[in-house]
Amino acid sequence: MSSIDLSGKVAVVTGSGRGLGLAYAHALAAHGASVVVNDVDEAVAEAAVKSIEEAGGRAVAEVVPVGSSEAAERLVNRAVEEFGRLDVLVTNAGILRDKVLWKMTDEDFDAVITTHLKGTFTCARAAAVRMREQGEGGSLILVGSPAGQRGNFGQTNYAAAKAGIAAMTRTWSMELGRANITVNAIVPVAATAMTETIPAFAPYIEAMRGGEPLPDFLRKGEGFGTPEDCAALVPFLASEAARGVTGQCVGIGGDKVALWSHPQEIRAAYADGGWTPGALADAWSTSVGAELQSVGIPAPKFPEA
Repeated sequence: MSSIDLSGKVAVVTGSGRGLGLAYAHALAAHGASVVVNDVDEAVAEAAVKSIEEAGGRAVAEVVPVGSSEAAERLVNRAVEEFGRLDVLVTNAGILRDKVLWKMTDEDFDAVITTHLKGTFTCARAAAVRMREQGEGGSLILVGSPAGQRGNFGQTNYAAAKAGIAAMTRTWSMELGRANITVNAIVPVAATAMTETIPAFAPYIEAMRGGEPLPDFLRKGEGFGTPEDCAALVPFLASEAARGVTGQCVGIGGDKVALWSHPQEIRAAYADGGWTPGALADAWSTSVGAELQSVGIPAPKFPEA
């Protein structure tokens, strides 16, 4: 088995006070990286730092809400001031404001876009500037979601932000390739405070917290597990073992890891001189419209009682 060694590397993980972000920070530290923990709650951030240090890692906290350029600069500067450099950025910070389209307010939309999409942009930009100045490459690990790949009912803002993050992953992998900076998105699925609100998952998550393992139909069939299961992908993508991996969206959860496809044309039809609305109507069902694509995150398949 290959050994992943991040000794001497420095990482910033946004939104890493708890949940998936904390698992990412712990995984990076466990493999030798020094970590800047970020959260909006000082007590939560300091507790995260303490847990990393007690496990033998190195970490400091930077308490700031992600979104603005100023916040991004603070995070990068803290890494450089404390540890001398920056090699890895994980853009995990996020919030939810779920509502259907006709009930979603401007504030609901803007808050999620600011934290997820703009926060990813500002932090990645600041990190890229620093990594390019260092001249030794680096890793941007952006956090996506199945909602951004497939859409999800009631999540206009969140799905749009995560779809944008997937697009930025592909774009930045091209722009930063010459600087030896890899850019990938992870698409995690895990038992968190958010998934616990899904009634079908709730009893299994509760049992897991009581010490019972998640059943195979969740861990394998649904690719659903713990935050720590998802965290394994982060040190790998930050390491030299993944130096040739860039521009990819990689899903992980439970016992499953998967590569997401990029959007591409799947069927085409042609009309001499171009199409008219009537010609499209006549040809649609037997040409490009013969097999329309599905939307939404597939419902989990639970065993019959």
